[in-house]
Amino acid sequence: MALKGTRTIKQGKLSWVDIQDPPLKVLLNYKEKYGFHELDIEDCLSENQRSKIDEYEDYLFIILHIPFYDKRRHRVVSEEVNIFIKNNVIVTIHNGVLKPLLQLFEGANESKAERQKVMGHGSGFLLYEIIDQLYSSGFPILDIMERDVNNLERDVFSMMTQHDMLKDILMIKKNIITFRRIIAPQRAVIAQLEHKNQKFMLERLEIYFDDVVDKIEKMWNNLENMREIIETLHETNETIISHTTNNVIKILTIFSVTMLPLTFLTGLYGMNVQLPLAEKQHVFLLITGIMVTVVISMIGFFKYKRWI
Repeated sequence: MALKGTRTIKQGKLSWVDIQDPPLKVLLNYKEKYGFHELDIEDCLSENQRSKIDEYEDYLFIILHIPFYDKRRHRVVSEEVNIFIKNNVIVTIHNGVLKPLLQLFEGANESKAERQKVMGHGSGFLLYEIIDQLYSSGFPILDIMERDVNNLERDVFSMMTQHDMLKDILMIKKNIITFRRIIAPQRAVIAQLEHKNQKFMLERLEIYFDDVVDKIEKMWNNLENMREIIETLHETNETIISHTTNNVIKILTIFSVTMLPLTFLTGLYGMNVQLPLAEKQHVFLLITGIMVTVVISMIGFFKYKRWI
């Protein structure tokens, strides 16, 4: 009888047990059944464990972290997968639905040919299929991030949205940093599997796990390229914002300087004292003409100096 939250597939002597949102009672049951160490069970119940491989006499305990994309928040997040591998058993433990793992499990469960393909070569090859499926799911996330970067690259010179784009730039930068932080430790962990899974496989699988390492390296290189691009876009956006701000300040300064002599003249003739020409009939038109001449002269001077 299957325990709550668990599903099992069998192919010959090999069993794959998948446990979602495991309660302590279920984990303790499998601890007794397969002889897992109690510290490994504690790790399965804890969050934010570092990626690692613990090797025991008859099984391996593996903690992996996989990047996933939260479409609602447009954020890259980390999901943890705990894996126990024995000679004829693999147990995968995770919180929530992991779509890549679900697809692999259901494909093997519904198709005899698919089950033979992923489970017909021992627990070591099944481990490779699981890990390959999990990390291959990172490439569609990279495609989304690259699309966002390309859109920013296209729009960065749109003067109307510079301040709005800063939020998008920072969001993409955060996603790149998060993705890098997730996969950075995975390279070393997967590389260790090339040498630690010998007792659990029917054939040598170093080349397969090396392929997974290559995929992680490819993701890392893509992230490096995106990081360089987004840093350049960030700097460009800041430069454009600064240039726009300087132009605004320049215009305001020119306006203030232009108004200074006008303010002086109007203030001078606004004083309650006797001034030359103050009693003349056309003094208003004269002063207005002087003010207009001053403004035109100053604007001409500014253009001559190429300040406007």
